Amino acid sequence: MTKKQYGDYQFDIYFDGLEGQTPNYPVDFPALERAAAEVLPPWVLSYVAGGAGDEGTQRGNVEAFSRYGIMPRMLVGASERDLSVSLFDMHLPTPLFMCPIGVIGLCAQDFHGDIAVAKSSAQTGVPMVASTLTQDRMEDVAPHAGDTPGLFQLYTPTDKELTASFLRRAEEAGYRGVVITLDTWILGWRPRDLNTGSLPELKPHCLQNYFTDDVFLQRLEKSPRDDPRAAALEWVKVWGNSLQWEDLTWLRSLTTLPILLKGIQHPDDVRRAKDYGVDGIYCSNHGGRQANGGLPALDALPDVVEAADGMPVLFDSGVRSGADVAKALALGATAVGVGRPYAYALAVGGTDAVVSQLRAVLAELDLTMAIDGYRSIADLRAAGAIRRVT
Repeated sequence: MTKKQYGDYQFDIYFDGLEGQTPNYPVDFPALERAAAEVLPPWVLSYVAGGAGDEGTQRGNVEAFSRYGIMPRMLVGASERDLSVSLFDMHLPTPLFMCPIGVIGLCAQDFHGDIAVAKSSAQTGVPMVASTLTQDRMEDVAPHAGDTPGLFQLYTPTDKELTASFLRRAEEAGYRGVVITLDTWILGWRPRDLNTGSLPELKPHCLQNYFTDDVFLQRLEKSPRDDPRAAALEWVKVWGNSLQWEDLTWLRSLTTLPILLKGIQHPDDVRRAKDYGVDGIYCSNHGGRQANGGLPALDALPDVVEAADGMPVLFDSGVRSGADVAKALALGATAVGVGRPYAYALAVGGTDAVVSQLRAVLAELDLTMAIDGYRSIADLRAAGAIRRVT
């Protein structure tokens, strides 16, 4: 008997249809985006949906996937597919992960989205990369992921003691790796947020990791509860650390967890990161939210993978579907992250909708591999993707 495959999710939907039931949540990104726009507060929607400048890089990230194609191979017997991958000491059932999103907590109707996402991670086996900017402190989020390993994303503070505290807490909370974001030590030019005069962290939202940290609290005269405005202004002072290469030695000394650098797109930066003993690369342009006018992240991926020379390479930016995931894997990514799709799902229906969306992405990935004749991620990666001549 053929074992159950991720693509079989479509039959769950079709069989429900025989009973007159349609899916509770959209399975495609455009419909999900429209549904989320109807329920998210405008100031949250602008933060999640918006990008830098005229959002050209954000659109370019999405459009880049249409320039690559996977060559089908027939008569290979791909009736069963193995989607599993290995990352450091983690054996993961699929190559999918959920990107760190600083305001994901606000996307849930109860403003506890970090916990809701962790619950969806537990149900699907899809890892969550928890942001520094959470509505619930990292220690309260991690247990809800169950046996699914998670990573912690670090916005490196200017306060070195606070940095050390965050990394120590992440390690003690059970996170299995640290993603250090390099391209967001200062905010990009984001017209949607500027036009509404809204920066959620100043309200203050998504700062529980700071407001529950003894090192940060020592900087305050009053508790965040008694004087939230002063606490938010203190956060501004420690927020952005413009790191230099030499700082990697210091960061490496603070944790035994694997370290990945997020925002790397140039192969020379990959090679230099290897020289500093970094464990992995995270190829991303922050979904087009930080610097407008750059290349699509997908176009940078092949050179990043080549320079990594076997070191794990995570990827995000512009991923909207399982077919997109397949193309990024074919171009060499070890694992591929979705961002806005699961954020919109969370807004529409909480944990259940996130689970539904992740299952939809995985189903399309699995079916793409089946139809195109690839039985494993290794087979897909070995075949590669072909860039279309334009």
